[in-house]
Order: sequence, then structure tokens, then C-alpha cells
Amino acid sequence: MKKKRKDQTNPITFGATIYRHHRRLHRHLFQLVSVFSACLLLFLVAFSLLAPSPVIHHHHSNINGDVERESYSDQKTAFHVPTSGVSLGRDIWSSVGSELYYGCSNGGRNFMTSDMKTNPSRHLVIATSGGLNQQRTGITDAVVAAYILNATLVVPKLDQKSFWHDSSNFAEIFDVDRFISFLSKDVHIIKELPLKGGKVLTPHSMRVPRKCTPKCYLNRVLPVLNKRHVVQLSKFDYRLSNKLSKHLQKLRCRVNYHALKFTDSILEMGEKLVERMRKKSNHFIALHLRYEPDMLAFSGCDFGGGDKEKEELGLIRKRWKSLHVSNPDKVRRNGRCPLTPGEVGLMLRALGFGSDVHLYVASGEVYGGEETLAPLKELFPNFHTKETIASKNELAPFTSFSSRMAALDFIVCDESDVFVTNNNGNMARILAGRRYQQYLGFGRYFGHKPTIRPNAKKLYKLFMNRYNMTWEDFAAKVRTHQIGFMGEPKEIKPGKGEFHENPEACICDASDKNPNEISPQNQSHSHKMDNNNNNDNSYIKENKDSDDVTDEQISEDEQFGFDYMDNETALGGKRQPNATDFETTAMSKSEQPELEELFSD
Repeated sequence: MKKKRKDQTNPITFGATIYRHHRRLHRHLFQLVSVFSACLLLFLVAFSLLAPSPVIHHHHSNINGDVERESYSDQKTAFHVPTSGVSLGRDIWSSVGSELYYGCSNGGRNFMTSDMKTNPSRHLVIATSGGLNQQRTGITDAVVAAYILNATLVVPKLDQKSFWHDSSNFAEIFDVDRFISFLSKDVHIIKELPLKGGKVLTPHSMRVPRKCTPKCYLNRVLPVLNKRHVVQLSKFDYRLSNKLSKHLQKLRCRVNYHALKFTDSILEMGEKLVERMRKKSNHFIALHLRYEPDMLAFSGCDFGGGDKEKEELGLIRKRWKSLHVSNPDKVRRNGRCPLTPGEVGLMLRALGFGSDVHLYVASGEVYGGEETLAPLKELFPNFHTKETIASKNELAPFTSFSSRMAALDFIVCDESDVFVTNNNGNMARILAGRRYQQYLGFGRYFGHKPTIRPNAKKLYKLFMNRYNMTWEDFAAKVRTHQIGFMGEPKEIKPGKGEFHENPEACICDASDKNPNEISPQNQSHSHKMDNNNNNDNSYIKENKDSDDVTDEQISEDEQFGFDYMDNETALGGKRQPNATDFETTAMSKSEQPELEELFSD
């Protein structure tokens, strides 16, 4: 026993024993760690398979450059915008069935000529308002008003004091001699009021209610015209009913589509711009962007620019003292907010237009500048404006005149293969109507080409939720929402829409084509003789299908057509100093929609 105890106390034997225990413990510990590591690895693999994917963030800048974060929670729904347009199984540059219709605007058998019905003692002076296209609607309706009143029309005055501050007169924008000669059989037109006793006749100034019907003109204007002989209708825009007899609508078409021709200098420069776009590509899109600060301010919409945007646009809104307080969310839900440039680009890509497409943008100062345009330019790098495809010297005769610059954009948009409008204003409506009709030889009814209007009421939700769906789903929904907004023939139901965008009275079915309808320039009206050539009710006899509307409601499309108004009305200006109480009463209820007619040019 003693010997054994002695061995245990031997330092060498004790050290060896400790070493053997340490090795055994280390081996067991290693095995435990290996097992634990394997279990942990299996757990992590299982967790990665079962757990949801991590949230992925997308960053984009709003119109003021502030970074916003939008996320989606499923990698499978990645919103990847393709660079190429998707094939839709049809030609995206043409309209279906356009060959089935043609333009027709000749007067009917009972449409009396000017030499048979004009009363030489009546002269009508028209003072238009607004920008180029708003004034164009006034000029068109001025001819019809003179016809209704059996009056001689003085070449209309253009608004030189409105927001646009353009000093151009009629002859500096339109070919005045063509205007007079082309309409000579319809209405007697002179350049200036005649002299009486060596002095120019002084017109009596008054206004008519908005959407005034032919009976309205006979009841309100004719008595004053018979008494004063010369009457000036001021602020003449949308002063004629949208619903008229077919014969009067055709007269509107003869004025708008044939008699109103830009001056040679404007036409030549406009055609140069078109030719340069054609050299870049066989087809091109023209976009009327309408994303200027004033447009956005008046719309009352929220464009995601935060406090800075509210402050900047709020200052502009103060220009209109009578402007109602808007509800941005409600306005957007009703589809009355213009799309952002980026949203327009996404819509076009979804409709099949790839990044190789050349895009001409008609626009003034864009709110937010290049930062705002960046998303659109990224989608469509072939981005052009009149300033990028023409030199400063070439544009010099036009740059100081907003209406002449607008006329250049009008020509390019009119000639484009696809026209896209970002609001349903005057320019959009007029171009839609012009592009609705087929080209007919020298008469030139301007071939049917697609006009795309964003269905903003449906698209806004789609843009808000786009990061929660795939691109394919988004594009399919855009195409569905745009059905009925692509400018196809007979897209708008008969009787619906504003006349200038849906001139149904001037669109005929090719199967019923009448050779006498083809060229209005060679028109020779056949007329029903009347014993009283100056019968003031002759329009009723001629137009038994007249649709007189006493209190015409403004459609949703019309309400979205914002038109610029002049500073006098915008700032709560006073009525005409020589307007009678009768005339003021006539205006009281009808002037309310005037603010809704802003910003259309």
C-alpha cells in the first residue's frame, strides 16, 4: 500500500495522468462543438428557406430632389422597367379602322350664303382671351356668332394683356387674307371697322354668357346690335354652346380646319422642326407635357415635393383671389392632376414604346427643371424640344412671342405620329379633332393618327402601388385602363365630349362618301331662297335639327380643361365700364366656370 501511494505522488506519473485526462476531455469537447456547429448550420439553412425575404428598398427623387423610399416585400415582384417596348400584336403607330372615316364640312342645301343674309348695318367685333389655342376657339365661334346674327365680322382682336403677354395681332399669327377669302361665302369679314363721317365707328362693349345658344344670341345680342349697329363681345372664349345644329358645327369645322392657317413664316419654321424629327426616325411621339409651375399651382394637386413645394406653389396660387381651396387627394382621385414626367414615361413604356423612340416635348418651364425631367429622359433618351433641334438664330423671330412659339409646337404635335396630352385643354382638344380626320387631297383633312390621353382617374392608384407588383402586371393594367383613351375612331360616344375634340358632325362614313363633301375649298353651296334675305330667324329654318341647350352642364372632361385667363379676371377685376345691368345679369350665373377654364394652352 505504501508503495502504491508513493507511485501516485511521483511527479512524472502525476503529470502523465493529467495529460491523459486533458486529451480525453479535449476530444470530447471537439466532438460536442462539431455536433453543435452542424446543428446550427442546419438550423440556419432551414430558417433561410422558411423565413420571408428581407425588405428591399428602392430610392427615387421627387420633383425637389428629396429622396423617398418605396419598398416591396417579395423579390419575385421586382418592378424592373424594360428598355424595349412589348409587342402588342398590332401597329402602335396607327389606329384601327381609321380608313373607314373621312372629314366632311361642306354647308348643306339650306345653308344661306353671306351675300343673301348679311345685314350691312350690323358689325360684330370680337375680343378673344387667353393663349393661342383658347383664342383659336374664340375665333372659330366668332364666325358662327356673326352668321347667327347676320352681321359683318371684323377680324377678331387677340388678347394682348393676359397671362401670356403676347403683343401679336391676328395677321402676325394667322394668314388674314386666307381667313377672309375662304369664309367669304359664309360670313362677310372685314379687317377694320368702316368710317362714318370721317370717324371710325365706336363699338358698344358687352359680354354674353358662357355656352350661349343661338337663341341666346338672338335674344341678348341682336337687340343691342340693332340699336348700336356695332357691338364688341369681350372676353370671347367658350361663349357659344357646345351643342349646335349640324350645319353650324360644319361651319365651325370650315373655320378651324381650313380658314385658320398660320402665317408663312410660322409654317416654314414649323415644317423645318417636323423634317428634323423625321430625319431622326421614321416615327416620333409629340408630348404636350403641361408641367409648368402655374399649371401645377392652379390644379391644387400634391406632387410629393413636401413643404418646399407647398410654399412655392402656394405663392403662385395667391394670384387667383377667387380660387377655391382644393383638396389634393380628392382632386387626384377625380383624375384632374397632370401626370409627372416620369409617370408619362412609364405609361408610354407600358403601351409598347421602347427607349429607341424619339420624343418631342412641347412645354414651357418645367417645375423642378432637369431633376423633374430626369425619369422621363432615362426612359426616353432621344428627348427633343424646339430649342434642341433649332438654333437660337432660327428661333429668334419667335422667342419673344409666346403665341408664335406655341404655334411651332402646335405644328410639330399636329404632324407627329402619336400625340400625347397631359391635360385635356384647348390644344389637346383641337389637335385631337384635327387628327381624327383623314387626309383628303388639297382639302387636307389631317389624317387620322393616335392621340393618347392619360386616364388619370384610373392610373393614379396604379402609380401609387406600382412597387407592389411586377412590371408585367403593371403594364397590363395600364393598357386596360387606357382603353377608350387612345384616340381610336368613334372612341367618344356621339353627343359626348367637347366639340373641338369630337367634331362628329364633320366626320363621315367612307361607305356613304359624297364627292361633293371632299374639298371644302371648292365648295359651292346650294341654297334655299328666302323672300326675306335678312330674316334673323333663318338659322332656325335652315337647321331644324338644332340642339338648343339653356343650361349646359360642363362634362368631366371639360372641367379638366384648364384655360389661362387674363389678369383682370384672375385678380377679381371689374366689369366693362359701359356694360348695362341687363348684360351683367346675363353674366352673373354663367361666369362661375371661368376659373375651371384656366391653363389649357
